[in-house]
Amino acid sequence: MNTSPENEYKNPLAERYASKEMLYLFSPQYKFSAWRKLWCALAECQKELGLAITDTQIAEMKANIDNIDFDLARKFEKETRHDVMAHVKTFGVACPSAKPIIHLGATSAFVGDNTDLIQMREGCRILIGRMRKLISILKDFSLENAELATLGFTHFQAAQLTTVGKRACLWLYDFLMDFEDLERFEKTLKFRGVKGTTGTQASFMNLFDNDHAKVKELDKKVARKMGFENVFPVTGQTYTRKIDSLAASVLSGLAQSLHKFANDIRLLQHLKEIEEPFEKSQIGSSAMAYKRNPMRSERLTALSRFLMSNALSPAMTAAEQWFERTLDDSANKRLTIPQAFLAADAALIIAVNICGALVVYPKVIARHIEEELPFMATENIIMEAVKSGGDRQELHEQIRAHSMEAAKKVKLEGGANDLLERIAADPVFSGIKDSLPDILDVKQFVGRAPEQVKEFVEEYIDPLLKRTSEYESEAFSSQNLNV
Repeated sequence: MNTSPENEYKNPLAERYASKEMLYLFSPQYKFSAWRKLWCALAECQKELGLAITDTQIAEMKANIDNIDFDLARKFEKETRHDVMAHVKTFGVACPSAKPIIHLGATSAFVGDNTDLIQMREGCRILIGRMRKLISILKDFSLENAELATLGFTHFQAAQLTTVGKRACLWLYDFLMDFEDLERFEKTLKFRGVKGTTGTQASFMNLFDNDHAKVKELDKKVARKMGFENVFPVTGQTYTRKIDSLAASVLSGLAQSLHKFANDIRLLQHLKEIEEPFEKSQIGSSAMAYKRNPMRSERLTALSRFLMSNALSPAMTAAEQWFERTLDDSANKRLTIPQAFLAADAALIIAVNICGALVVYPKVIARHIEEELPFMATENIIMEAVKSGGDRQELHEQIRAHSMEAAKKVKLEGGANDLLERIAADPVFSGIKDSLPDILDVKQFVGRAPEQVKEFVEEYIDPLLKRTSEYESEAFSSQNLNV
């Protein structure tokens, strides 16, 4: 068989969609360097608590954290059928003096689980940075269009007017909720720590001559060295897989909001009211040259759908774990958790791209309002006509009759909505004929939408952006990813 790279499947999340930052975070280099940092932290803390480990051994280990012989590791794994032991051996070859104390007292989950938690924490931080950017852009869009009246829709049927900015705030509020969920998950994420083979810390009790205080301190010290304030109070061999399920669920929630937003943009682009960015040389269709397809929004819905469906596997895995652990989680985790973060990363990149260059067509929006507003204004017209001395029952009947005729002209004949002309020509409405333009002023039909936009931004969005200023860059560079 031809061994060319083109003959091998490549994950589109890696090839086409996710960022270099997120790809690096879930790369073998990052993962196995994290394992080595964990082994260094464990040895340092064991030394500080009295075990016979030398500074030379620790220095040797630290000098080889990123110096990973992947070919040798693959060779050892083929022999041992055990990825952790393969890397213990590989690290030992690079650190001959430290070889006797590498992985001392630990089980595979010490490096595997703790690294998973580090990756999830850092993945959340990348996503939080992207979400903050998205929220900031949508905030500006909402304020710029706070007073631009547009048709509201229920059941995708014309309803009372809203404003373009107010509709954007509906998206924005969903994203605000997702931001808070993601931030809460990241801030409350604990470390597995140093728990031993079934979570009882028995091996470490043996190492420290049954000194409970030292074993408890070892757990906390390693966590602090790895940047975590708290450890799980109890674990089996692994941390509870409900953590993976919760992470996938939070990202599924984000995907739901992104999907809803993207679908709205697709519908608005069909109406020609708002369009996603379209580049000068971009091609919408290979056959229909005039087309401007909402391909970014379609891609966003596709990725979001994948992300929502991906949340099911971690939930099933959490439910399936037996007692202190089984290994049926491993292969599933290798697929679902990295792909969840990669897909969320890719989806947010697209969402930021769309929101950063949305094109609004006020004249098209105004034309659509003009087509529907006469029907929506009938109640206001009746009220004003009553104030001018008209009979409410007679007015209602006349407007009903005119509305039916106008609707018939629109639906059956394809003509323009002439309801206002019919009302203006009817003597029953002569008392308000001259004031019809004021009655039909769109500002009278948007309620508090403009004020709601400004209040929402001031009370919720601005404080969020202010307190999260450390995430101001679009994403963290790979150099800033913490292990």
